Amino acid sequence: MAAFVGRTLRGEWQGIVVDPVRQLRRRGLPALSLAFLAAFGVIFFHALAQRPTGAVVVRLLGGVKGDLPLWLALLRTPVSLYVPALDLPVWAGITQLFLAFALAELSFGRARTLVMSYATTLAGTLMVRVMIALGPGWGGLGLPREIGQVLDTGPSAAVVGLFTYLAVVRRAPIVFALTGGSMVWESIAVPNLAGREHLIAVGTAIALALFHERGRRRQPVRPLLPVRRQEPPGARAERACPDDHVAVG
Repeated sequence: MAAFVGRTLRGEWQGIVVDPVRQLRRRGLPALSLAFLAAFGVIFFHALAQRPTGAVVVRLLGGVKGDLPLWLALLRTPVSLYVPALDLPVWAGITQLFLAFALAELSFGRARTLVMSYATTLAGTLMVRVMIALGPGWGGLGLPREIGQVLDTGPSAAVVGLFTYLAVVRRAPIVFALTGGSMVWESIAVPNLAGREHLIAVGTAIALALFHERGRRRQPVRPLLPVRRQEPPGARAERACPDDHVAVG
């Protein structure tokens, strides 16, 4: 058991810490541009929300609720990634946000990191609307209409989704237990709106990671060296002695 845990920790350290650090050394700080943008965006909106006028601007730009029209919720969802939740310590959230975006950006690139962060956040936003439409009941799946008035902002779903996606792709069960598994436990212990969205983010990240791995396995493997055509027997000898068949007069 100790040997298994040791091998698992060593593999996770290599895949989640060592490899991204090597990428950072090779590519430099520009490789973290998306992580810096996300962290500075949260800091900016947090500072802006400290004043009454700024709080109104932040709410109009990135405040998402379940009872908003769908088009307006979709329009505000990208900005809501940078709006910190009001009931959570902002600096702890910024640290987690920067680490999640940095590891994902170094491991998978900017495009996939953006897709993953937006997909997990959007999945939570849309599923909450479905739960509210179902109403109370349905085995605890539905939500009352009053939940539609709760302000649903913050990058926590994206952070959970990125860590979960990283853990599944890198085959890191310990990291998954500390991130996605802890979100599952949180949603059971404190069954609130954020917990449900975290569960949805975990499920979405797992599905996307498995889909990515399945697509990667289906890609044809290209040979490293050019394939040489097989020649019929005797062709090489005829090519070496082309005049053997010419009759001598």
